[in-house]
Amino acid sequence: MSPALVDIRPEDTQLEENEERTMIDPTSKDDPKFKELVKVLIDWINDVLVEERIIVKQLEEDLYDGQVLQKLLEKLAGCKLNVAEVTQSEIGQKQKLQTVLEAVHDVLRLHGRALQWNVDSIHGKNLVAILHLLVSLAVHFRAPIRLPEHVSVQVVVVRKREGLLHSSHVTEELTTTTEMMMGRFERDAFDTLFDHAPDKLSVVKKSLITFVNKHLNKLNLEVTELETQFADGVYLVLLMGLLEDYFVPLHNFYLTPESFDQKVHNVAFAFELMLDGGLKKPKARPEDVVNLDLKSTLRVLYNLFTKYKNLE
Repeated sequence: MSPALVDIRPEDTQLEENEERTMIDPTSKDDPKFKELVKVLIDWINDVLVEERIIVKQLEEDLYDGQVLQKLLEKLAGCKLNVAEVTQSEIGQKQKLQTVLEAVHDVLRLHGRALQWNVDSIHGKNLVAILHLLVSLAVHFRAPIRLPEHVSVQVVVVRKREGLLHSSHVTEELTTTTEMMMGRFERDAFDTLFDHAPDKLSVVKKSLITFVNKHLNKLNLEVTELETQFADGVYLVLLMGLLEDYFVPLHNFYLTPESFDQKVHNVAFAFELMLDGGLKKPKARPEDVVNLDLKSTLRVLYNLFTKYKNLE
């Protein structure tokens, strides 16, 4: 195994007989989707912990001792863990990490299931293990973020046998699809369109643009981009008023939303208006629409199209 091919730190080569060490192949670290996943998770942690004045810059360096993980879980789960606040010794850190991870397993109801992380891997700054843990937390707590789909990494596994280092490559899947991660397993026509018929997808988009503009034009508004123009919820709210023939009081929503929360409020309010109009609860979450998830936006609009397509 050539050190030029794999980024091996000196401590990685000091293995006991039959001991194993894993590390991410450098080419995987350069993958744009991998970088995006790391950035999205770092930004999410920093948003959650903004009041704690904690700023995470590097996942493996900032999360290995359990301190940030403790604060993150306490904030997400609304609980208080009985652990030492700061501990410098390795034994103390691992004991704290053990307590934090047990609390995580309680919250995620993971007891008895094979886990993709443990005290040694997190404390050993194993980025793959840390990412598996964070993705599981983000999914469980329905974090208002958009995890990139189908992110996988090549992991180099180094094992010492009979005094020699042997390496092998394995592929670790970090994320799947939004639907599978968020527990919405029932596939629908839009999954099929996205996966197998991109040409038909453009036809659907054109039909939906024609439909929404037929009504929004009455307010001198026009949509050209479905992906972005519904993301702040304003057009969705106005469209519901037009379709159901009522004026939506301006104090019920933000006409010029600036923050993420204001946009989520608008989309959630539009969803309420849809329920009031006798439509089924949208499959998408408001956060998905705000995060420019095209599939979610199309599902919401198609729902309206099927009910109101013959409305003049």
